[in-house]
Amino acid sequence: MAAESSVKVLFELEGVFVHPSGDEEDTEEDFLVCGSLRIVEKDSDVMMEFTPLEDSVDPSHILCAAKDSSSVMEWVQCGNQRPGERGQWPLEIQQSYETEWDLINAASFKKKACVAGQGSVTAGHEQSGRFFSVSVSQLAAVTLRDGCCRHRKTPALVFALKGSSTLPSLHFHQGGSKELLDSLMGVATLSKCAEDESRLLISSPNKFLSQSFENLADDNNFGLVHKFRKDPYVTTLGRFSKVTNYIFDAFKGTEEQHQRPPEEVANLLGEIIPGLEINQQEEPGFEVVTRVDLGPRPQVSRSVPVSADTWNGHQDQDGRLMHIARLRESIFRGGLCHAVRKEAWKFLLGYFPWNSTLDERKSLRRSKTDEYFRMKLQWKSVSEEQERRNSRLRDYKSLIEKDVNRTDRSNRFYEGLDNPGLVLLHDILMTYCMYDFDLGYVQGMSDLLSPIVFVMENEVDAFWCFVCFMEHMHQNFEEQMQGMKTQLIQLSTLLRLLDPSFCSYLESQDSGYLYFCFRWLLIRFKREFSFHDILRLWEVMWTGLPCRNFHLLLCCAILDSEKSKIMEEKFGFNEILKHVNELSMKLDVEEILQKGESIWLQINKCQGLPQSVINILALDRCDSSAESAAAAAPAAAGALHRGDRACACANSNGHLRAMDSQHLSKVAFMS
Repeated sequence: MAAESSVKVLFELEGVFVHPSGDEEDTEEDFLVCGSLRIVEKDSDVMMEFTPLEDSVDPSHILCAAKDSSSVMEWVQCGNQRPGERGQWPLEIQQSYETEWDLINAASFKKKACVAGQGSVTAGHEQSGRFFSVSVSQLAAVTLRDGCCRHRKTPALVFALKGSSTLPSLHFHQGGSKELLDSLMGVATLSKCAEDESRLLISSPNKFLSQSFENLADDNNFGLVHKFRKDPYVTTLGRFSKVTNYIFDAFKGTEEQHQRPPEEVANLLGEIIPGLEINQQEEPGFEVVTRVDLGPRPQVSRSVPVSADTWNGHQDQDGRLMHIARLRESIFRGGLCHAVRKEAWKFLLGYFPWNSTLDERKSLRRSKTDEYFRMKLQWKSVSEEQERRNSRLRDYKSLIEKDVNRTDRSNRFYEGLDNPGLVLLHDILMTYCMYDFDLGYVQGMSDLLSPIVFVMENEVDAFWCFVCFMEHMHQNFEEQMQGMKTQLIQLSTLLRLLDPSFCSYLESQDSGYLYFCFRWLLIRFKREFSFHDILRLWEVMWTGLPCRNFHLLLCCAILDSEKSKIMEEKFGFNEILKHVNELSMKLDVEEILQKGESIWLQINKCQGLPQSVINILALDRCDSSAESAAAAAPAAAGALHRGDRACACANSNGHLRAMDSQHLSKVAFMS
């Protein structure tokens, strides 16, 4: 015998009234039937049920309807009820709940269509108006109305089902309507209706999507809504699927509004993501790009890593680096051997100026060491009493301790108990909170720090290299997510140029906004490649070659490698997410770098590019000759120190030329 299905009660309220006859004109309490309303989770679905208190029907035999198909019915076991709290919820308070992130789904469930007469409600008793059970996935909207109880106004909610039918009006004479909608927000997305301010549209999330990225983190006990409102990236990295699902549902809306005109989608995007400007043309959020003949894609090859002898050979007698453009091109072509990384990364990230002498670097390290330990002393000297009165510091400390204990623990450098590498991670991240207290610590930053600590093996050097890296990545972790919004739009623009047919296919599968690339961009592919491959990938990107936003071309390279499988096997929305997630640790870094450079050469040689593409990649189109048409590559390392330093870019022939200092702020991994 199969095990009995478990039922989890998410919401329960006694003292809710409905009409037994369905006559909505007569709202006197004497003509209403009192009962209990509850929302329960059972077998990966969420049901909303009403049961009359005085009904003689055994609650364990209520017949539920239309969960999977017209032939599938289900018995729902009712539990004990508790009285609801008194109180009303005015419309203005109800609508205030739709703030930017308050409606992030705290739970996701599989959305199942109902076929049986579009009814979604089947009675298990001859008085069908007395009780009902309906899947939340079948709810389309809810309208707030004023009921009447002994000549006083009371709130009433009317739920519309997908199709044309509605549930009996629910009257809350004893309060509880607010609590009901609060509970629904935990299992569905509620959004305002433009035509009727008293109406909220309901859309249900997709269970498969919510599970597709569960391996990112095992934090199941911290409330998602609380976490996201407090720190969006704690939730974004650990539960990316739910962030995707919220925005996707907001774009998609209910089935009644699925086909939105471009201007409506633009307005909706503006409401969800404040500050995001949308170009209201054929494709919302993107410039209309006519088909451009890019020509053949050139073949490129990778080189060998820069050795210690080669690195030392680029230094003069004072320790100043020479032929910097040539050296950076060599790093771009082949990366660095590990023995050189500890020194070279300080230049690539901007901790050391490229034109500094050995003595200047020693002096810089002394001053930076003093500055670091002064900041470290700030949090080290906080007493327990002070910490109890500083909630932000407590929260930062708690999250850092939690994340450090699960960052790259499979790497020998961080494995085992009482590992000194973990102590370095913890202390550097805590000190960074003192350096940038506004940002503090956000989940994902430990992923960016871990390779730096591994290479530097020095607390002070690792800290300042991390500070330089975070100057580039800062926008990714800010609460407004502006860096992530911008990069997703830019990536879609590039993909549309490179492969319009693939872009159209993704759009047909509701994947055109490329949310499945979110993790790639957020932590620069940290969880997509092996640890040692990430060292190679990052140092290549830090050269600033061959163009600005080269990491977006690497995203295009990965998608280009996978598009055949996605299109030939006709992957849908769920399958695309699953497939992309499963690419983790299966990608060849040299192959992706090679293809990314090849894509850049193909774009760079093309004339008549859309202005948006020229801006994204910072291509130089000032000169008319094809020979001088080149990509303006930024000085990745030097840009962090806003002084005048040498900068270089690569032209279509792969050679390097100098740039003036006004371009220094355009770094390769800028959003």
